[in-house]
Amino acid sequence: MRIACWLMLLSVATWPVHAGPNFDGKSWWQEVKVLADDRNEGRETGSRGERAAQEQIVFQLRSAGIRAAGVEGYYQPVQLRSRELSEADSELALVRDGSVQPLTIGRQAIFSTRVDLAPKVDAPLVFVGYGLRVPELGHDDYAGLDLRGKIAVVFSGSPAAMPSALAAHYQSQAERWKTLRAVGAIGLLSLPNPASMDIPWSRISLNRTHPSMALVGTEFDETAGAQFAGTYNPEDAEALFAGTGHTFAEIAALGKDRKPLPTFVLPVNLRATTRLVSRDVQSRNVVAVIPGSDPVLKNEYVVLSAHLDHLGIGEPINGDRINNGAMDNASGSALLLDIARVLKRSHVQLRRSVLFVWVTGEEKGLLGSRYFATRPTVPVSNIVANINTDMFLPIVPLKVVTVYGLAESDLGERATAAAGRLGIRTQPDPEPLRNLFIRSDQYSFIKQGIPSLAMKVGFDPGTPEKRLFKTWLSERYHAPSDDADQPVDLACAAGFEELVRALTIDIANGTVRPAWREDSFFRRYAQPRH
Repeated sequence: MRIACWLMLLSVATWPVHAGPNFDGKSWWQEVKVLADDRNEGRETGSRGERAAQEQIVFQLRSAGIRAAGVEGYYQPVQLRSRELSEADSELALVRDGSVQPLTIGRQAIFSTRVDLAPKVDAPLVFVGYGLRVPELGHDDYAGLDLRGKIAVVFSGSPAAMPSALAAHYQSQAERWKTLRAVGAIGLLSLPNPASMDIPWSRISLNRTHPSMALVGTEFDETAGAQFAGTYNPEDAEALFAGTGHTFAEIAALGKDRKPLPTFVLPVNLRATTRLVSRDVQSRNVVAVIPGSDPVLKNEYVVLSAHLDHLGIGEPINGDRINNGAMDNASGSALLLDIARVLKRSHVQLRRSVLFVWVTGEEKGLLGSRYFATRPTVPVSNIVANINTDMFLPIVPLKVVTVYGLAESDLGERATAAAGRLGIRTQPDPEPLRNLFIRSDQYSFIKQGIPSLAMKVGFDPGTPEKRLFKTWLSERYHAPSDDADQPVDLACAAGFEELVRALTIDIANGTVRPAWREDSFFRRYAQPRH
């Protein structure tokens, strides 16, 4: 209650944004509460609860007279394959000099079912630092190491000299496994960087048996040939470094400041026995469109995206098992719906068409957005831009917005101009260790060559706002407490909605379509224009 009152007073005292008549935050918050209701059971990918939330979105779109743009009406089917670990039939151990040290699954390490785990693995470990091979910078953490038939142990992060977007790209699942295959590794053991963990190990471990999912189709398989993937608890990681002349404390201290890391052989094997249970899952994206008015440009599209799925029902925390996902990401889904309704009823002239896409499977690895960006319901070369909204967290006054992808295309300049007109500053990613650039759905569009960005409510270093965001991540992120019973700043939400609306109109009505900057690494993915 004291936090809520503090937020309300702070909002009244310092909020600089004029959202105008379009948004008041109330309709947004009402929609968030509907989507995050317990009856939707946390909107697990492909679940009854997610389908119910999708049907709520579709009902509102029909009511507002906004056209369907999917494959089956408003829907685009997405076929998935679920993988769930049978923990009772699975084991992990370290083997050193013939001595077997069993590991407690959940306490010391967990499996990752994002790869098709081999039933049995027994392989040496090699510490590869950040595990990055970046040809553009001449950086290779694998130089001089023999990884054939071995498991790479990777510390999360990147050196400070490496641009954050580029570093995040090479830490993506696809790029990571591409490199591991090239050097002959059969698996990956991740060591989280304690300086950048969003949530504590206890919460990571709690839902460790939650099913992973993958898109059906060999063209979507990013981890072909992988036999093992797992994560080691950093609190117990010293055991891995025994006898190497190095300590995990040394590695963590270097990684916290993004300093170069050593690489070396670990004198220990990892032995794993696993059993996976798989099943088919049918999910879907929701797609709608407001057509443009220009005879030519109406065939080009600005895509607004947000993921609707969340984590579903998990292990109880304080007696609550439903991960409602109010901020992650009923907030972004409600924002898209609010903007669609405002654009429709205001009859604003849009030269280009605006496509609204509520994607599934973001929590499973950006699956729905990857499917849509790969197989869009409109020609991919006609998509001019993507603006993605994910967990924008309107919990502080809106003074600064973090723009992921700010320096990659001229969308960054457009976002800065639109924000400036509303009295808001923009800033690049202030927390590169968290790799947020690749952790949300705009990355799927970027990989298809579409200029894209994501925006979130930001904060300045060392401020109460930053501490509030940190507390939110620690206590509510991916937890049942991310529900409708939490303080929000409706004025902040309204201002953020206005910013997205203004930027959307700017792109839709611009004479020139957005373009990658000449020095952007991601320009290489650009699609040919027809």
